Amino acid sequence: MSEPRKPIVYIISAPSGSGKSTLVNELLKLVPKLDFSVSYTTRSPRGSEQNGKEYYFISREEFEQMIESAEFLEHATVFGKSYYGTARRFLREAEAKGHDLLLDIDVQGAAQVKEKCPDAVSIFVLPPDRQILEWRLRRRGEDDEATIQRRLDTARREIENYDKYDYVVINDKLEESSESLQAIVLSDRLRKTLSGSDTRMIELADRCRLSNIRSRVQPILESFRNLPAQA
Repeated sequence: MSEPRKPIVYIISAPSGSGKSTLVNELLKLVPKLDFSVSYTTRSPRGSEQNGKEYYFISREEFEQMIESAEFLEHATVFGKSYYGTARRFLREAEAKGHDLLLDIDVQGAAQVKEKCPDAVSIFVLPPDRQILEWRLRRRGEDDEATIQRRLDTARREIENYDKYDYVVINDKLEESSESLQAIVLSDRLRKTLSGSDTRMIELADRCRLSNIRSRVQPILESFRNLPAQA
C-alpha cells in the first residue's frame, strides 16, 4: 500500500475586515478535497458562534495543557488577552484522507507554521486601501470606536509583512478576488500534473505572486502610512 500523499498547507492571512472570511467560504465551496482548520480559542463565543464551527472554545487551562503537550502547529495571544491556536491533528486528518489543508491565521501564526512546514503556500489578502477597510469595519456594526481604531492600527502593522507571503490578493472585487484565490490554491496541484488547458489557471495565480504584484501593493501601504497611528 502506498503512503498517503503529503498535504499541501495553504495559509491565508489578512487584517480584520478585509473580507477574508467571505473569500475562504467561497474557496471551500469551489475547491474539492480541501479541509479547513477550525482554530481553538480561549475567548467567549460572540453572537451566533457555535463551538466547532467558527472556533473550538476551550478554557485557558485546557489551552495551556495543549501547549504543554505540543498539540499546536501555531498559537498566539491576541491583544494580550485570549489564546488562539491551530491544532496539529487537522494536518494528520487531512493527510489520512488525501486532502490539502487551509489555515486562516494571523501574521504571527503564519510565521510559526512556515517554520514547521516550509513548503506551505502563503497568501495575504489586502483591502484596496485604509478608507475602504475602515468602512467595512464600521458597516459590520460589531465593534465600538476604540476597537475599530485598534483594528486599523493593527492592520497598519500587519500589512507591512505582506512581502513575507508567496501571494497577495487585493480584495476589491469579490468575484475577481475569489477567482484569483481559487487559481492560487489549484495551481500548486496542477503544476504536478500540468496539461495545456490548465495554463490559464496558473497564469491567473501568477498575477498574485509577490514578485508580480508589488507595484499594486505600494499605494495601499501608503494609504495606511499617511495617517497617524491611534494611541
